[in-house]
Amino acid sequence: MPYPEQMVAPMRRELTQLGVEELRDADAVDTAFENTADDETTVAVINSVCGCAASNARPAVKAAKEADGPQPDRYVTVFAGQDLDATERLREKLVGIPDSSPFIALFKGQDPVYAIERRHIEGRSARAIASDLREAIDEHCGETNGTAEEGPSGPDEADAPQAESSNLPETFRSIK
Repeated sequence: MPYPEQMVAPMRRELTQLGVEELRDADAVDTAFENTADDETTVAVINSVCGCAASNARPAVKAAKEADGPQPDRYVTVFAGQDLDATERLREKLVGIPDSSPFIALFKGQDPVYAIERRHIEGRSARAIASDLREAIDEHCGETNGTAEEGPSGPDEADAPQAESSNLPETFRSIK
C-alpha cells in the first residue's frame, strides 16, 4: 500500500523544485529511457521517506546538480513506497544491483554506469555523497565523457569495483 500523497509531497518537491523530472508510473519510466540516445546521460534517483533520504540523498543530489562543471542530460526521480510501478520499472533497469532506497544511479543511454546504494548513503554526509556523484558525472558527462583519448576524470578503473553480475555493462562502477 503506497504512502499517503500528502505525506510525500514535500519530499517530492525537494527534487522537483530543482528541475528533477518526476516519473510517476511505469510508462513514464519507459518513455524517459526509450527517448534517451546511447550517448545521453541520466541521473535517476529513487526517492524515499527515510531519514537518510532527507538528510543525505536529496541534499547530495541538490549539491551535485547545482555544482559547476558538466551535468547529465537529465535528472529523473521515482518515489519508493508511493510510485510503486515506476519504482519497479526503474529497478528493472538496474539488473544485478540490489533494490534499495534511497538510491542514485547514473545511466549512459540505457545502461547504468554508476550507482550509489542506500548502504553508501546511510551514515555519510550529503557533501561526501555529492562528491561521489560529481566524480561520476565529471567522468561520464564531461565533454569527452571519459573517452580513451583523454582518459576518465574519475577514479582509476583498477581501483573501482567491478560489477559482480555479468548482466551489467563492462563500464559499470559502484562506489567503494
